[in-house]
Amino acid sequence: MGKKLKNSGLVGLGVVAGIAISLQFSAMAQKPVDPPLPLEELRQLADVFGLIKSDYVEPVEDKKLLTEAISGMVASLDPHSAYLDKKAYAELREGSQGKFVGLGIEIGQSEDGYIKIVAPIEDSPAWRAGIKAGDLISRLDNTPVKGMSLDDSIKKMRGEPHSKVSLTILRKGEAEPLVFNMTREEIVQKSVKGKLIEPGYAWLRISQFQEPTVDDMAAKIVELYKQDPSIKGLILDLRNDPGGVLQGAIGVAAAFLPKDSPIVSTNGQLPDQKQIFYGRPEYYELRGESDALAKLPAAIKKVPMVVLVNTGSASASEIVAGALQDYKRADIIGSQTFGKGSVQTIRQLTADTAVKLTTARYYTPNGRSIQAKGITPDVPVDEYADGDGLNALRTREADLAKHLSNDREQEGEKSKRDELEEQMRILALEKKRQPLEYGAGDDFQLQQALNHLKGLPVQLAKTGTAVVAVDPGLKKDLANK
Repeated sequence: MGKKLKNSGLVGLGVVAGIAISLQFSAMAQKPVDPPLPLEELRQLADVFGLIKSDYVEPVEDKKLLTEAISGMVASLDPHSAYLDKKAYAELREGSQGKFVGLGIEIGQSEDGYIKIVAPIEDSPAWRAGIKAGDLISRLDNTPVKGMSLDDSIKKMRGEPHSKVSLTILRKGEAEPLVFNMTREEIVQKSVKGKLIEPGYAWLRISQFQEPTVDDMAAKIVELYKQDPSIKGLILDLRNDPGGVLQGAIGVAAAFLPKDSPIVSTNGQLPDQKQIFYGRPEYYELRGESDALAKLPAAIKKVPMVVLVNTGSASASEIVAGALQDYKRADIIGSQTFGKGSVQTIRQLTADTAVKLTTARYYTPNGRSIQAKGITPDVPVDEYADGDGLNALRTREADLAKHLSNDREQEGEKSKRDELEEQMRILALEKKRQPLEYGAGDDFQLQQALNHLKGLPVQLAKTGTAVVAVDPGLKKDLANK
């Protein structure tokens, strides 16, 4: 099992789309076809192919027709199954390694239609050029960005190594736009950061689960304990973490749970999709090196914990939150998570293409399915003191067409939930919230998590009425649950 897992890979990324996916790399399965192939329908497919070739208004390449047929067939199954062409397959592999070719900036949409710089990545082309958080991009290579989607703007900023790109920047305090000419480079994106938010209390953020995440997390925890050996509370921040490498999720959960604890299980048609994954090195180590978690201080297993989640927390994030919640190791604070509880397997077709196919559902240690449901926080807290912000505008798994059902329980009263979410969307749009900087001094949810660890009053979500103090580690019946 351990050797097999070394060759598996991901629990996927959907940073821009807000949809995370669970992935495992595998060769094409040699499973006998049962029942036999539907020959009549295949003949119809061949007939349609022939009609297009002979009757369509202009010539169409065979490769295009066949590729689109494959793509449409796979995409018709569920929101997470897809055909990966050369570009999509390369981007998926880059994302899992935490590497991409670009400028090295985190971006968000500004309310006036520009692209807002959330932060430049340290030692990237953007960082060296002097790009600052809060800058607004008005043009990319002389193309106005107003009306351009965030996804399209990211694609324009990425490209081949050593290629050039020009950014026109609007900066507060500058009378004229600033033009930055930069050269694209390979960017290594760190998925883990952390700090002491005050003496005795640490904040550890994981923005996505990459291949180096477990090693990076262990190093960051060791660093935090060197700064303060008497840490008495830890906040694990998984907000807007869309998922990533499965082994990363297992390793992160294992760091805080008893040795060899079951972390997550899967169930599907194939025998290799009926598995239990434990908190052991063979299940989370990807680099074939020493166990990164062996370096952690023993205190990490007992330190009081809070996990921060929101609607953007998906897939691998939900695996971690679900495991820590099931073992009552941490209290979950925030809002209902995305609800991505299916597993996709990458079946490689050629050296450059593959099919991403949903092959299983996954379950928390207590057997809960989070598919189309998500993780319900122990302590519901809005993004801001006066209600939810951009979080209220995000799509969840249950909102996606053709989503898999939850096979262990009902998805809930959808009409009632939809009505509540629509009210929250209207309020969020009226308030014109800007993207939240996690870990900043005005991070309301972080402050409430800190209050919770200290046993101080916590302001609950506006969907309820109570403002209560919740003692660390205790589960209480909250007035709004």
